[in-house]
Amino acid sequence: MSEPRRNAGPAVSFQPPDRILMGPGPSQVHARVLAATARPTVGHLDPAFVGMMEDLKVLLRRAFRTENDVTFPVSGPGSLGMEACFVNLVEPGDTVVVCRNGAFGGRMKENAERCGAKVILVDDAWGDPVDPAKVEKALKSAPKIKVLAFVHAETSTGALADAATLCRLAREHGALSIVDAVTSLGGVPVEVDTWGADAVYSGSQKCLSCQPGLSPVTFSARAVEAVKKRKTPVRSWLLDLNLVLAYWSPTGGARTYHHTAPVNALYGLHEALVMLMEEGLEASWARHRLHHEKLVAGLGRLGLSMQVAAPYRLPQLNAVRVPEGVDEAAVRRRLLERYGIEIGAGLGALAGKIWRIGLMGQSCTARHVLLCVDALADTMRG
Repeated sequence: MSEPRRNAGPAVSFQPPDRILMGPGPSQVHARVLAATARPTVGHLDPAFVGMMEDLKVLLRRAFRTENDVTFPVSGPGSLGMEACFVNLVEPGDTVVVCRNGAFGGRMKENAERCGAKVILVDDAWGDPVDPAKVEKALKSAPKIKVLAFVHAETSTGALADAATLCRLAREHGALSIVDAVTSLGGVPVEVDTWGADAVYSGSQKCLSCQPGLSPVTFSARAVEAVKKRKTPVRSWLLDLNLVLAYWSPTGGARTYHHTAPVNALYGLHEALVMLMEEGLEASWARHRLHHEKLVAGLGRLGLSMQVAAPYRLPQLNAVRVPEGVDEAAVRRRLLERYGIEIGAGLGALAGKIWRIGLMGQSCTARHVLLCVDALADTMRG
């Protein structure tokens, strides 16, 4: 009796389709960034690579608008950056206020609970911004609140939070702030030092237009001091700042091995940040606002409306209401099949009710807006 054939087919290289990425992420990756990742791999302790690491930290500080020494990319997606902030700053028994007005606020809650914290939730409707008055009330509701956590740019709804006010409230009540800037960095103002934010994390694949898989983070001196004064060990060995910084930010000694950094991916992030600085942060913010307004106008001509009120809309993540009687999944499928355009579906409370159209980084151009509006008009006709 013959043995069953296993893996009998020929090995064939994968050739991905050429998509127009206009969903909630990833965004288009520029040829310069793709080319950077194809450069020769060197060791993660190679002197040339170490020099690039230092440049990368400077570029990230400029992007975050901070002088924080502890600013570096976590070797993993934005979700790992989130976890890095929580596991370092939250200990069992701490009280944490979490703002939840979408899916990613919910993930913050889960992280805090897994760290052993008592969570006080501040809930707002999906599509509404975080209400500072509710936050202030929550911060007054219990003694010794350790952390206030909120999403600056809620990717599931397209709503923007008032980060300056929320961080101020945290400081006034003696709490640290953890801020999700995954979708905001590079697309709208992120002013870490002006806000007085303590721990902020982002992602490489949104407005930075790099490949997915890296999470820029920045920690204030106050946050680093809190990590040093922990009563219990950080629950994650990989994400323990006390260990990671011996590799990314050594003080008074040689850089020591912690993990094998994703060398080529970091080349790509470096190039993406170089391109962002060439454009200028303010120019990037203005570009995202300009094309957002063009998209909203074009969608309005199709009779489509936005989920989020105008003052709180993210220009880079547009939540569009699905008209009554329209099969939203069929529209997305036809957009992909006919035009190669990817847009996103709603999540959680907004599943089936909205489309999420991304104008992020290299996907934020006049061409993308025109293609999307024209393709939607055609697709909705059937």
